[in-house]
Amino acid sequence: MTTARAASPTAGGGIRAEAAVATARAADGRTVVSRLASAPPLTLRQTGPHTVHLVSTAAGPLGGDRLALDLDVAPHTTLELASVAATLVLPGTGRSELLVTARVGAGATLRFAPEPTVLAAGCDHRLLVRLDLAADADVLWREEIVFGRHGEASGRCHARFDATRDGLPVLRQEFTAGDPDLGASPAMYGGARCVGTTFLTTPAKEAAVAEGVAVLPLAAPGTLVSALASDAVQLRSRLEWGETLATGRRPGSAAP
Repeated sequence: MTTARAASPTAGGGIRAEAAVATARAADGRTVVSRLASAPPLTLRQTGPHTVHLVSTAAGPLGGDRLALDLDVAPHTTLELASVAATLVLPGTGRSELLVTARVGAGATLRFAPEPTVLAAGCDHRLLVRLDLAADADVLWREEIVFGRHGEASGRCHARFDATRDGLPVLRQEFTAGDPDLGASPAMYGGARCVGTTFLTTPAKEAAVAEGVAVLPLAAPGTLVSALASDAVQLRSRLEWGETLATGRRPGSAAP
């Protein structure tokens, strides 16, 4: 079922918009996208049997916007969520926020891999992820952030990622980009223009570190791949290298 709702204004002058995807298991075992709800700028389009793309139908998020995306992956179903283009976060009145909430049922698979988020100069953004997994859920969750458009300074972003598995914490992580007081230190990002992470429920056999990328086995079954890079292409390449190590497929001879 596909529905569209109008965005509503917030007290700060931005807009409030919510979008949602839900899956169900058909009688023959196939995954069915049972719900697809959109509100600009969060517009969703089904592009495959279990694939959904986020299509930006309005500028944003802008300062003051409050956006929410809800994902509900039913037991023994599969959902792949991507986007057709990068998300450009723009300045406005106040802070913008994107809250992504996902529930992944028993034996279900979720691959969340949108295009990068670009922090335009002057923006102030908060990115929140709340991920609730069944014990045997299979997840790959990739996030990529670019520090500003070409030739400009980065806007500000505070990102928080919370994942629980079978009711127990798996990963709690947060970081800030674009803060002049923090970013001035070479110990933070150095000369990098992009930062990215991939969370996988697949446990890595061992830790691995190469130029600009680290693969870290988590205490609970799972892996965190973290990378820094000079541009978005290099960042994606480094994250994919780390993902390959974690999933056991044969990687290249060296990290890019």
